[in-house]
This record gives sequence, structure tokens and C-alpha cells, in this order.
Amino acid sequence: MRWTIKPKPKQEDIDTLANALNVDSLVAQLLLQRGISTFEEAKHFFRPQLSDLHDPFLMKDMDIAVERIEEAIANGENILVYGDYDVDGTTAVALMSSYLLSYYPNVATYIPDRYDEGYGVSFKGIDFAEDNDFTLIVALDCGVKAIDKVAYAKEKGIDFIICDHHRPGTILPRAVAVLDPKREDCSYPYDELCGCGVGFKLIQALGSRRGETIDDVIYYLDLVATAIGADIVPITGENRILAYYGLQVINQQPRIGFKAIIDQINKKELTITDVVFIIAPRINAAGRIKHGQHAVNLLTETNMDQAIQFASEIEKFNTDRRGLDQEITIEALGQIQENEEQEGFTSVVYKDTWHKGVIGIVASRLT
Repeated sequence: MRWTIKPKPKQEDIDTLANALNVDSLVAQLLLQRGISTFEEAKHFFRPQLSDLHDPFLMKDMDIAVERIEEAIANGENILVYGDYDVDGTTAVALMSSYLLSYYPNVATYIPDRYDEGYGVSFKGIDFAEDNDFTLIVALDCGVKAIDKVAYAKEKGIDFIICDHHRPGTILPRAVAVLDPKREDCSYPYDELCGCGVGFKLIQALGSRRGETIDDVIYYLDLVATAIGADIVPITGENRILAYYGLQVINQQPRIGFKAIIDQINKKELTITDVVFIIAPRINAAGRIKHGQHAVNLLTETNMDQAIQFASEIEKFNTDRRGLDQEITIEALGQIQENEEQEGFTSVVYKDTWHKGVIGIVASRLT
């Protein structure tokens, strides 16, 4: 690894913070290098509080998104919750669909097929919505660049609400609402939320209009914490609060799907590292090997026996993924070795039988 050492702060600043916090100067130095320079900032860092979460209505288009969902429910419309096949997407779909289904029945989920449809919003998904009388699609962890897809849906009388965290292009899709803290015209105080995090802000806003408090939606934070860990977003600011309380939910009152996974791995208390390296790969394996809908089914299941069955299927997907990963890595390294023997200046590795759901992991390992 190439480590970039942050410059040491001024000694007087280190001493001031060390005295204010009553900690060793090395701890004060590490905090200053992370942008924490006052007692209050350190307090927020070490003791995250749900009361410090931002008002969801500070996010651009949040009021419009909430009104459109309320209108859909009042009119008895069918709502399709659409998300990507990775951990952030599947947890976001599980979060949004299970929340809406807790008080409204006309809700279904859609995860695109990794191989047939590819990443993000697809024409096939919109055709599915039209064929099944969905008039509102809530897209999570994708959609902020789906200009042509949203226009296609509009022609069919289908509205879009987009909850994304990727940087938008110069033009936004003509959706009813585009919730994305990275929008240039969005003044939301924290712009490092993951897709599931943006989805959580939407259910927080919907809940507030129904008289709910943050305590009523804490249950969903296990999904948000998993997405934060898996998507490698910074665990600072609002993410730090969501991850902190989400881990508490995972360890104290996990949803049935998580409990089924945790029981299989036989681990007592999970850290964020465990979420990244134990939980996330299993959820990801569904979309890599079979279909992301398997992950959503597990994460929304409420019957323990059924969840155990789903979890064992996903465990098999993960085992298969590991085997393919190892096999492709060995073959790719063999090709690189042949390249070097021929004095090649670059390495291009390829085989038409390599599994598309695993080659990204192998590529990361090779680099």
C-alpha cells in the first residue's frame, strides 16, 4: 500500500485539544488529523446521538417525494421499489419496501438482472412496471443519470422518485423528485450518504408526516449500517450516527434475515469490520451468482424457518463465488506470467467462460 502520511498538526493545537479532552497527546493528534479540533466535535465523534441526525426535509425535493408517495397511497396506486443488485441497492430496496408495506399493501420490489439488464434502471424494468400497472417507481442507489429511462417511463405514464448518492451529470432526469445530496443545488448538510442512507432519510420524512419519531424507524438501521460498511462511504458525520445505532440493532435486535446469517457464522458480537467482510459478501453473492432478489427476499423475510432456508441458499452462492474467484485468479495470473515471458508491457487477461459476477473481484486482486 502507498500510505500518505498526514502532516503533524501544530504542537500547541495538540496540547490544547489534549487538555480539553483530558486525553494523551497522541490521541489529540489523531483527532486533529481527522478534522476534529474542539471538545464538541470530539463528543459527536465518540458519542453519536440520534438527535444529531439532520432534518430529512433539508434535502432538495424531499417534500415533493413525500407528497407523491402520499398521493399514490391515497389513490391506491401500485408502487414499485427498484434498486441495484449490490449490497447498497438490495438493502435499500428491503428498507423502502418493508417500510411502505408496514402500512400500505400495493408495493412490490424489482432488482435488475446483472447479466440480462446490467447496472441501474433498465428498459426491461420499466416494461415490467407498465405490464403490472405500476404508476410510481422509487429507484434506490441508481437513477441519477437515467435520463432516457425516466423519459421512457414518463411516456408510459409512470413517475419516478430517485434516491441516489452518485454524482449527477450536468442534466438531471425529469423525475418527480431527485433525492441526491451530491446535487449541485442541494444544500443538505451531509453529502456522503450511501443509497440506503438516502432511502432512510425518505422513510424518516414519510414517518414524520405520520406522527412517527426516529425511535419508530431505528429498526431499519441494521440495513443502513450494512450498506454504509459495504459501500465504503466515510463513517463520519451522519453516517457515523447511522452506523453506530445500526450496529446496535444488528447485535441486539437483528431482523430475521440477519439473524439467520449470524446464526450460521456463529459469531457473538459483530463489528463494522464483520459487517464488511462477513455479512456484505453473502448479500452480494446473491446478485453475483444468481439474482439480487434472493438477497431482498432474505432481508424482508419475517418467518425464521423460511429465512434459514434463504440464508443457506445465499451461503451456497457465497461458497460458489469463492471457488470461482480462486479459479479465475489462478488462470488470470497464469496469463500474466505468459505475458511477462513474452516481454509484454501490459497485461490484458481474458477468457470467455469467466463468470461476469466475479471478474470485478479478481481484477481488484490483480491490481
